[in-house]
Amino acid sequence: MIPRSRTSKKNKTRSTSQSISVGLFAAFRGFLLGYDTWTMRDCTFKPLLPLSSQNTDINIMGLEDNKFLQKFINFGEKKAGSTTRGILVGLFAAFGGFLFGYDTGTISGILAMDFVKQNFPNAGKGDFSSGEKSLIVSILSAGTFCGALSAPMFSDRIGRRWTLIISTMIVFNLGVLLQTIATSNPLLIAGRAIAGLGVGLISAVVPLYIAETTPKWIRGAIVSSYQWAITIGLLVAAVANKCTEGRKDSGSYRIPIALQFAWALILSIGMFLLPETPRFWVSKSDEVKAKDSLRRLRKLPIDHPDLIEEYEDIKANFEFESQFGNTSWAQVFKNVNKQHRRLFMGVTIHALQQLTGINFIFYYGTTFFKSSGIKNPFTIQMATNIVNVGMTFPGVALVETIGRRKLLLSGSVVMSVSQLLVASVGVATDSRAANQCLVAFSCIFIAGFAATWGPLCWAVVSESYSLNVRQKSVALCTASNWLWNFAIGYSTPYMVDSGKGNANLGSKVFFIWGGFNVIGGIFVYLFVYETKGLSLEQIDEMYLMVDKAWESYKFVPSSHAFRDENVFGPSGEKPKTEHSVEDSIEQV
Repeated sequence: MIPRSRTSKKNKTRSTSQSISVGLFAAFRGFLLGYDTWTMRDCTFKPLLPLSSQNTDINIMGLEDNKFLQKFINFGEKKAGSTTRGILVGLFAAFGGFLFGYDTGTISGILAMDFVKQNFPNAGKGDFSSGEKSLIVSILSAGTFCGALSAPMFSDRIGRRWTLIISTMIVFNLGVLLQTIATSNPLLIAGRAIAGLGVGLISAVVPLYIAETTPKWIRGAIVSSYQWAITIGLLVAAVANKCTEGRKDSGSYRIPIALQFAWALILSIGMFLLPETPRFWVSKSDEVKAKDSLRRLRKLPIDHPDLIEEYEDIKANFEFESQFGNTSWAQVFKNVNKQHRRLFMGVTIHALQQLTGINFIFYYGTTFFKSSGIKNPFTIQMATNIVNVGMTFPGVALVETIGRRKLLLSGSVVMSVSQLLVASVGVATDSRAANQCLVAFSCIFIAGFAATWGPLCWAVVSESYSLNVRQKSVALCTASNWLWNFAIGYSTPYMVDSGKGNANLGSKVFFIWGGFNVIGGIFVYLFVYETKGLSLEQIDEMYLMVDKAWESYKFVPSSHAFRDENVFGPSGEKPKTEHSVEDSIEQV
């Protein structure tokens, strides 16, 4: 029985307005106090202005007494040290999504370029066959599937940080090089497959890196910003394609592809400067490096009580989970603390994210709009990407206020209704008005996806697993995403195109996507837990205590459940009382 709501005043999480205010005042305080540089080992500072307390980023010049700010900021919940640094680390790591989005976005426009169609298709047919389009588009997803599955082999051994550096500098760049020099299909396909390996590694590790470094009250928003970076990458790719599609030489496709070298360089150099996650060092039993990582992220002395408390919570949770076995693949499939349910949730929600039909728009949008009789398909594709970027922000902003479940459920409604309308209009009539409706409702669908399922699937999966199986579980979920991405990318031309051997569904394919969005809404209600405002360790505790996903919003976390054997015994069973975990601790 869980008698109290997490929305109680005592446990109320920060709103997005809080988060923005905290960031602004942290920056202001940094200006006033002369923060030490990022690489300095000494965490002390000498204030230029008197502080009523030096344990907050925002408690300066009596600002904590400002009644307006008190509406947005719970000053009593602020821990010592700087949370701004952890947020900035997470935001930069999210740039990995930009590589993912840009690489995905370039191919739609490249396949529609006149120069490419005249030189790349076999036998010089002047256009790609359904089979050629399927292979060129989907081979990236085949590579990413393999890359995502191989991520734990590197990430759990050499760390999240070095995995990102190697996958970006070596694997991804090799694939980009092959695509840039390609003059025919075989080398282009090989390059996309190798680049896919790099993207798969990045997509499996970046959300995990962010989740393990950012403060809990802003974690969902920062992980969701990974999807925002993906949408920005898609938009920049559409702009690059638009700028070069009129060229009559190889620069039409080589320039957009080669730009990826610059994006990879930015990410890899940045990761050299960022710390490894403290939870990785805990998994390696390296207390010194774990505390040093927390020191850099929280800007606290290594012996500060709050830093030690956070370290002990991470360590206790890892030791609790480790008693059930080592971090092998076999452990991932043991049903310890609802691991089967968690894994099913993560793998399925990523599959359903692909089955929303979003990549139909971004992989084949240009050619689909063109075949539907719409003029300027490159412009329409760019417009859909602008909608995608703009509408991702509400999802990032609201994830820590509305929560994961409500946003996902509302997104399912918007997407299913808009797609069923697109399909119905396409079946009923074929006119200019119908084409305008197709574009309009496609944009509404994209807006619904961008604000909900796009960012939140990554957030939910990255935070739902115990430390000892987290990377492997996230890798399986990401691999599910790419497996379905491959299946949809490969089969879509056969479903949509006309001609022998094709289904010629056209806009009727949106009936399929709309149906899956209805299924997605039902799935979220039954299986997705609400994790808003909880630390990764508290999420583990919630899965122990709460049996039904739709009751997860009632959960009230204890302070240090995994550090008290009276709360959870050595077998990890629930306390045999009718009280919450917090009540159990109070009784002790």
